Amino acid sequence: MATEAKKIKVTLTRSVLGRPENQRKVVRALGLRKTNHTVEHADTPIIRGMLNAVKHLLTIEEA
Repeated sequence: MATEAKKIKVTLTRSVLGRPENQRKVVRALGLRKTNHTVEHADTPIIRGMLNAVKHLLTIEEA
């Protein structure tokens, strides 16, 4: 019996226009395309690190 990993809902709430290229790449790698686009990810250390890099552009909530 496998346990389900926690999920995180991530919403892009601020635009990536005028942001450094590395932040744009992180947002794109998270699967976010437009402002107010929401995606769901597993709560892993890799995803948490990506979220921490651009947390000023995102809204993060537990799913």
